[in-house]
Amino acid sequence: MKKVIQLSKNLIPLSIGIFFIYLSYKNTTLEDRENVIKYIRDADYRFVIISGIFGILSHISRAIRWKFLLAPLGYKPRLANSILAVLIGYLSNLGIPRSGEFLRATVMDRYDNIPFQKGFGTVIAERVVDLILLLFFICITLALQFDLIMDFLDIKPTKVVQLLGLMIIAALALTFLMRSKRPLAVKIKVFLSGIWEGVISIKNMKKRGYFLFHTFFIWAMYLLMFGVIKYAIPETTNLGLNALIPAFVIGGLSISATNGGIGIYPYAVSLVLIAFGISKESSLAFGWIMWSCQTLMVVAFGAIAFFALPLINRQR
Repeated sequence: MKKVIQLSKNLIPLSIGIFFIYLSYKNTTLEDRENVIKYIRDADYRFVIISGIFGILSHISRAIRWKFLLAPLGYKPRLANSILAVLIGYLSNLGIPRSGEFLRATVMDRYDNIPFQKGFGTVIAERVVDLILLLFFICITLALQFDLIMDFLDIKPTKVVQLLGLMIIAALALTFLMRSKRPLAVKIKVFLSGIWEGVISIKNMKKRGYFLFHTFFIWAMYLLMFGVIKYAIPETTNLGLNALIPAFVIGGLSISATNGGIGIYPYAVSLVLIAFGISKESSLAFGWIMWSCQTLMVVAFGAIAFFALPLINRQR
């Protein structure tokens, strides 16, 4: 049964991605698809390379920022290990969504003797901070294009009530767990306390200024990585922030729906750009170029990281 559940977790996101590839195919004519391929073929790939550089800079900055979270816990991992762990984590997410966070903590546990639960707790702390930045961009998008983002998220009162109900159930279950004296509950509490210690490491951080700098730098690189692609396609060159930020946000939200955003990312970005007067063909080309750039970057550097990690730690 566990294998079936695990298999479904892997296949469902991939199936969603394949469905959106089919949807893109179904909603375009043969001439449209030929034009999309032409836009991709004729794109100025100098800007695609620049986009990839911004992406790599964001990953390196994320690895440096992670060290600031681990420092209050008394751990000082090698920067090389931190960078390679981040790259491996992103590669893992392409195969199994959200698995990269576990793998990052596992790598540091093995090579830098950082307990898994504490390392994983700092990764959660990272994600909380990133979620705040994402909410900030969502707020900007709501200010610029309220109807667009609400239609995409498909937010309805019933969904809000369901979410609140799940949160209440989770809170009651956690309360019961914390009061239980059973051996299994005690082990879970010890594990969760380690994660919590990692999460609140940001509270005891000495170099918060550096941490905040890298946080804003990471998201600046994300935005630049996305925005510079507009110069690769003539029709999208004049797009302003009022169009790029909503496309950036909705594209980012769509990534978590499938393995690395396959299928759904180009489709979602295309829908936003079409709303701003960009043709279906060039908007799809924009989405596929952006997705292909970041995916190839993750695959290439992630694969290198897999081989490099044991080599640079062979004496450990």
